Amino acid sequence: MASIENALTQHHKIGIDTSVFIYHFESNAKYLPLTTTILEGIQNGRWRAVTSVITLMEINVHPWRMGKPRIAQTYETLLTHFPNLRIIDTNRDIARKAAQIRATYNFRSADALHIATAINSGATAWVCNDKQHRRLSNILDVFVLDDFLEYLKLE
Repeated sequence: MASIENALTQHHKIGIDTSVFIYHFESNAKYLPLTTTILEGIQNGRWRAVTSVITLMEINVHPWRMGKPRIAQTYETLLTHFPNLRIIDTNRDIARKAAQIRATYNFRSADALHIATAINSGATAWVCNDKQHRRLSNILDVFVLDDFLEYLKLE
């Protein structure tokens, strides 16, 4: 298996699932090398990226639950000002595409909205950590973080 950076080389616009941001912001040791590579690539303009506005909700649940609104605000500020990352609001076209994805793949509504956002925004790759999303391979190149952990062990 190639590195995540090499695997994403042919893509100019990638969709990013919330898990990538959560692992990074929480400094998850297992995934931090991967999320750092991805986010640095976006920041440096190697890739343009999109994520759904749902990411703002999902990433802030834990800080709010813990009574830490400042952390929630910090996460939102980091995302909304992140270079080469667009946070896309949900609209009717995305909702329609999400319904089709949910009907076809039986994904949760939030996942279907995330994926529909990526597709409608012109992303050709989807970066997540949900093996079920591999079923999308006929419409998007899917990159599951867990698949790249073995490569990190070889370095």
